[in-house]
Amino acid sequence: MKPLETLLKNAARSQKTIVLSEGTDPRIVEAALQVRAQGIARIILVGDELTVKLQFSLLKAEPGDGIEIHDPATSPHHDELALLYYELRKHKGVTLEKALRAVTQPHIYAALLVKKGLADGTVGGAVATTADIVRTAIQVIGPAPGSSLVSSFFLMLFCEEHHVKKGVHIFADSGLVVDPNAEEMAQIALASAKSFETLTAEKPRVAMLSFSTHGSASHDSVSKVVQATDIAKSLDPDLLIDGELQFDAAFVPDVAASKASTSPLEGDANIFVFPSLESGNIAYKIAQRIGGATAIGPVLQGLAKPANDLSRGCTAEDVVHMIAVTAAQAEHNDT
Repeated sequence: MKPLETLLKNAARSQKTIVLSEGTDPRIVEAALQVRAQGIARIILVGDELTVKLQFSLLKAEPGDGIEIHDPATSPHHDELALLYYELRKHKGVTLEKALRAVTQPHIYAALLVKKGLADGTVGGAVATTADIVRTAIQVIGPAPGSSLVSSFFLMLFCEEHHVKKGVHIFADSGLVVDPNAEEMAQIALASAKSFETLTAEKPRVAMLSFSTHGSASHDSVSKVVQATDIAKSLDPDLLIDGELQFDAAFVPDVAASKASTSPLEGDANIFVFPSLESGNIAYKIAQRIGGATAIGPVLQGLAKPANDLSRGCTAEDVVHMIAVTAAQAEHNDT
């Protein structure tokens, strides 16, 4: 079974409730219908009720069983969510009056549903900016206990016939943390290892990437990667991790044998931690657009409950995949 099929099947088994904050967008409604047809999750669509229903009518469909519509302006949950938002943000000067207005914003309403336990996870970003989605997730849902950093990754699926090496990989951080220091890079590595295990049930094999392999070059940016690797090892001695490594030494066994013969990864890493957002973002887009990999993300990690971001250029299929990932994260939270 292909990795994507496994992910969708596992999501269907958990039957989590995922709230989509942009229910008036036709891609989101189409994705909700696909999710219902495949039994992947139960869906809450947030938005103006008449506009959401119009999208259904254009698709010759009905909300019905498995899909709810929540209009923040008329929702019976409005007042209790406003009070919750007030309690969460009053230390920042948010008054009850401001909270009542804030809850009418779909992405805030959606995050509050998750915080309140009325939904298991939320997905947005087809219309809203990444900044809005991430800021709201951090402010409302909050970081997971013991988490010092919220970061992101792309789940990269190499499943096509032309892919020499098939399987699931994580590229991190390719969507959020711009220039991590050594401590932050180590935290991204540890969080990504946990995320990989959650989504695949496979053993994480982490490569800390650089333009240098085991001392082949000398530079402050190389030193950062070496230091980050040492920090990650000290925090989790059982984690299979190595760095600094060039991508080919982390991915191709023959190259690893030549460039990094002592590497415990042996050219078979499944998690690639990049030294900057710049390099990680470029790499995932090249793998997706030239290499033909399926890219799901950016997926957020380090939050108390799942909240994930979409690309504004996403398709309905992209949304379906993100819902499945969010459901899997929610299932892991319950174990």
